[in-house]
Amino acid sequence: MTIWQSGKPVTPEAIISIICDQLPGIVPKASWGETSLFYNPNRVLPHGVYFCTLKRQNGENDQASELDRPGVFRVAIGLEPKTYSRLFGSKPERPAKGGIVTADYDFTALNELMPHPIYAWMSWAQILCPSDSQFETIFPLIEEAYQRAIKKFEKKTANRDR
Repeated sequence: MTIWQSGKPVTPEAIISIICDQLPGIVPKASWGETSLFYNPNRVLPHGVYFCTLKRQNGENDQASELDRPGVFRVAIGLEPKTYSRLFGSKPERPAKGGIVTADYDFTALNELMPHPIYAWMSWAQILCPSDSQFETIFPLIEEAYQRAIKKFEKKTANRDR
């Protein structure tokens, strides 16, 4: 199945639109140059469970990917730990506040799936400015993260109706 519409520019807005159209129950929340995608059908929880973010600018403690370059944005995906290990090997240690993980990646490289420079220790990955074909390749990882968010949501809401 083709997710991306041929000829459509790859922008954060287009990616958010596709994810929200393809995966039900998503609530996007934008703040500080980042849009977080939460699974939260009917807005049952105050925020929901996030599984994917799109970020357009550096943060105070998040500059390793140089997101302040013109047109550069990050898609970050919360992977299953086993998927993270399959793709990248062992998870790195949690970095010190303001630091980045120790990993042999150029966190500024475009269109390359790699560990997230700060949250890799939590099984998060990133890709900067994915092409349409690369977005097609990573969409199954976004779907997997979405399924993981559904499970977490169900655990959080399991006893709400009792």
